[in-house]
Amino acid sequence: MDEPVELLRQTLGDLAALLESVTEPESWEPTGCAGWSVLDLGFHLLEDAHRALVDLATPADGPPDTDAVGYWRPGRPSPHDGDDLWSARVAASVQGGIARVARRHREAAAAVVVAAGRLGMQDAVRSQGAVMTVADDLSSMVVEAAIHHLDLVVRLDRPGPSAEPLAEVRRILAGLLGGPLPSRWDDVTAARRGTGREPLTAEDRAELGPRAAAFPLFG
Repeated sequence: MDEPVELLRQTLGDLAALLESVTEPESWEPTGCAGWSVLDLGFHLLEDAHRALVDLATPADGPPDTDAVGYWRPGRPSPHDGDDLWSARVAASVQGGIARVARRHREAAAAVVVAAGRLGMQDAVRSQGAVMTVADDLSSMVVEAAIHHLDLVVRLDRPGPSAEPLAEVRRILAGLLGGPLPSRWDDVTAARRGTGREPLTAEDRAELGPRAAAFPLFG
């Protein structure tokens, strides 16, 4: 993984620029998260930034009990169930539109990067019931932001995530699979098929063999 704080800075900066470019009509377009509009997902990302600030300000007394890969294993909370969509939609509707959500997201994301830079990468913090090193927690932030960046541009004519965060997504997916993903997949394909946003093809299943049953590796 690239230097964690710089990778986080790049990933969140790209995402903030994308959200700031979205027009009000575009904010109602669907995304790669079934049922979620751009505005819904933008508000979820704002909440992610707020959660990240809580993580980085919550030191843990004990040693880590998971790592950057284990964080995504089955059984971890998913941001995409119906209750979260409903609450995100209600909250997003009173924010004053996508421009205000984007502005608040950039402010919070900048604060996350500053907070991360003040910590040692091997310090332990608590995140959603797990204890992780700061470096591994930053990886989880990068992966979620990169996946949702891809979700946002499904119907928007905007650039996707940069190569570095997509490479981190692939690293985590390979860790979950316990081996490399098909080499003919580019990193965008790996991210989409690894998370169930695109179905595996017959060729994929033949190449993966029994490992295909593990897909999606996380959602």
